[in-house]
Amino acid sequence: MGKHTSEHKNHAQIVQLLQDGQYFFHKGLKAYKERNLKRASKLIQRAVHLEPEDSEMLSQLAVIYSEMGQYQESNDLLDYIMANLEAEMPECHYFKANNFAHLGLFQEAYKEAATYSDADPDGEFAEENESLLELLDLGDGGPEDSLYDQDELLMKQDRAKSLLESGQLAEAVAALEEITADYPELWSAYNNLALAYFYSGNIVKAKQTAYQVLSHNEGNLHALCNLLVFYYYEREDEKVAELSDQLSNVYPMLLEQRYKLGATLALVGRYEIGYKWLKSLYKSGFEGDDTFFYWLSCSAYFTGHTDFAETIWRKVESQYPGEDRPAPWIERREALPSSVEQRLAAYYISSTKGETEHLEAVIRSKRITAPFENHFVKLLLNGDSVAADVSEDALFAYQTVKLLEHAEKEEMKTEVMSCWVFHVIQQIRAAAPLKNERGWAAAICYIWKEAHGKHDTKKDTAARFGISPATLTKYMKYIDDILE
Repeated sequence: MGKHTSEHKNHAQIVQLLQDGQYFFHKGLKAYKERNLKRASKLIQRAVHLEPEDSEMLSQLAVIYSEMGQYQESNDLLDYIMANLEAEMPECHYFKANNFAHLGLFQEAYKEAATYSDADPDGEFAEENESLLELLDLGDGGPEDSLYDQDELLMKQDRAKSLLESGQLAEAVAALEEITADYPELWSAYNNLALAYFYSGNIVKAKQTAYQVLSHNEGNLHALCNLLVFYYYEREDEKVAELSDQLSNVYPMLLEQRYKLGATLALVGRYEIGYKWLKSLYKSGFEGDDTFFYWLSCSAYFTGHTDFAETIWRKVESQYPGEDRPAPWIERREALPSSVEQRLAAYYISSTKGETEHLEAVIRSKRITAPFENHFVKLLLNGDSVAADVSEDALFAYQTVKLLEHAEKEEMKTEVMSCWVFHVIQQIRAAAPLKNERGWAAAICYIWKEAHGKHDTKKDTAARFGISPATLTKYMKYIDDILE
């Protein structure tokens, strides 16, 4: 029996040794030749994880990404090859040209094709590249006259990103909607648009946008991570478990992807894998922001690396003074209400009780709350004086609730009514223009009271909110349509 066990162990070791990067790479090539692109990409991702400096593996993966419609991911990989590996691979420019052409970025495609032509005029793809150049030649004015001006696109993307980061959410949404309309396959813009919707509190549109990306660009890592955040935010536990399991088997090559994946998995409580990717970035000298160090410290603590976690957190406190927030492992132990509506109701009820310290802690927290929630809390703390500094959505929710409070002060203090009110407000925000808070508030009030056997007349209700009975009827119909 001992001999059998020993032989079995040796056999297992031999098999494991044989399963190096080349093993997975050749299995991936076989899947690629059979046109099973999804399996091919997974196998070659595994190969690259084992041999991250192999330019042949990386370029083959970039080609597969391109054929799967993941043009941005393909270009990111090609840029990585050219920036970090010593191998001379001018064909990377040809591959990038094709990707840009598919994205509708014809000026940039022309530049890459021309670069390939200069670098390798008799190369493997010389004939195809010449055809691409002819196709992209837009006449005497050259590519500079293209309607698809890459410089203009970059400026638009930078502006949208700046708006997003500064909390100008309505403007960010408008800018990103314009970009996605002009460049319908620029998935990075869609991913930012999904985040803009999410930060605005429009979870329905955020998820729809993520689904849209994945329906055309299956496997888009940023879209999958965004979707996981949205599921976690709404406490869809089964979907969180399923998608986090799927993402746990991903092997990202690019630093940005490792950061996105590591932080997302740490956020949803998959600390071990989150720590793996974030620590790998830290060891490589990655210069992260306070959010990076927050999730690195958090995931380190919950995987037993408490000394390292405390060291990182002290670094955060010294580099970002004045934040006055608890360590992530303290903050993460505090339970949050499970739904958006319950959280909004809890904030509102806290404000009616004068619990300002609790509300101020929400603002300082890095828990999974969208800026929309923070803006709403700021309004609860400071009133209309901060109206210019918050999103349209938050202001609408706040003003609608204050109108209801004025009309039904005691009932609005009950958790049941306030949760229902915020549920209706969430549906309105997802489906209707945010105008005439008085009309919406009156309709919400009338429908609630009618459902609970309190039959005020439409005339009396309309008068209390300063609108006409006809306006009340119109907004009641809007709500009935939205809630169906």
